[in-house]
Amino acid sequence: MTQNTTTQQYPITADTDRLQQYVDVLDDVLEYARVRDYNGWDYGDGLSSRVLHALPDNLVVNLLVQEFIKRSPVNVRPLFRVEQRRNFKGIALFAMANRTRAQLGQWFDGDLPPEAYLEDAESLTNWLVEHQVEGFSGFGGSHRHRIQHPSGRSGPRETVPNSPNLVSTSFGVKALLAGKEFDPEYPDIAKTAVDLAVDDLDYRLVGEGAVMDYYQSHPKDSYTLNAIALGARYFVELYEEFGDAELLERTERVFDFIASTQTERGGWYYREPPTSSHLSMDNHHNGFIIECFQRYEDIVGSGRYDDTLDRALDFYARELFDDDGAPNFDENNAYPRDIHATAQGILVFTYAGQYDRAERILQWALANMYVPEEGRFYFRKQRFYTKRVTLMRWAQAWMAYAIAEYVATRLADEPTHGYGIDSLTVPTETA
Repeated sequence: MTQNTTTQQYPITADTDRLQQYVDVLDDVLEYARVRDYNGWDYGDGLSSRVLHALPDNLVVNLLVQEFIKRSPVNVRPLFRVEQRRNFKGIALFAMANRTRAQLGQWFDGDLPPEAYLEDAESLTNWLVEHQVEGFSGFGGSHRHRIQHPSGRSGPRETVPNSPNLVSTSFGVKALLAGKEFDPEYPDIAKTAVDLAVDDLDYRLVGEGAVMDYYQSHPKDSYTLNAIALGARYFVELYEEFGDAELLERTERVFDFIASTQTERGGWYYREPPTSSHLSMDNHHNGFIIECFQRYEDIVGSGRYDDTLDRALDFYARELFDDDGAPNFDENNAYPRDIHATAQGILVFTYAGQYDRAERILQWALANMYVPEEGRFYFRKQRFYTKRVTLMRWAQAWMAYAIAEYVATRLADEPTHGYGIDSLTVPTETA
């Protein structure tokens, strides 16, 4: 007798009639992106302004234009002729959301057949491979617009950047592993992202733990906690795929460091030390860290970080969300209420099995941040007004991914983590 693993349809554990309303929203959000070929505006994309390109290159002017476009209460990107592009992380999220939607076709009706979603998932996953960073040690992703920093710029504003970062890379790795049915070489490509983290982003020991750089020019005297958590997440997901014990060891060293920086309140500051950033314990970055610990425990199941997770989830629910599902910006400020934080909250509480809380957050977003006749979500809700711009990655990709994960997880009653319902397999014995 030999044991192999086969895909089996799990029993439905949720009310499909109730979930159909969310699948309908998912379909509309994906359609909004599809007709635009997944191109759109993004957070901090002001340096892609064609108006700015017509002016002499000047640090102060670049900063003023970039920050005005980012912070304006109305969307001035058309006025400044800001280019609409694909975002690497956004494409990874759309690839996984489309793949999951194709799998949901056996339970839910839609205007498009499952094959249409699967075709987009395959095309978008391949795009990630074709648009990975070049000239580095392994697979990686980057932002596709320049960002002006007060101390300088990451490169000429006219060019597409090619500087890898852990966050974009982590979601690219996840999408390649989820989409390995499209090309059996994708996992091997994804595994080279370990070399990028070790060699190019300087994986190194710190005390009894380990850290990496968020991006190559990151200051060496501080650490961006959510970014290194996402780096550790792709280590452990590659460990799940390949069984490489060294990957698990690297994962646990990073998570040990992050766990050591958890505050008494249960949350994390954006950076360690906290004084190295103006951000405090903001919502979606804390959600990233929690989700990464959740993923570790799903894969390894050691209970190593149970106390860390329990304290973090309590803080997250108590201080970063209102009872009606509205996301608070950080532990001290309710506003702005951000759609990215909304999506991350749906994911975290879904993976925690707290479906009622996840659904309250989703319902709040639909009531306050969604335009149903257009299939798009708004960016942010301020205290007295709403920023009604739709950012393709920040709003559409994140909400598509979160809704797909919520529905799929409710069906299977087991976290899918972007891998879809058919990734939940059970061992069967065959002669």
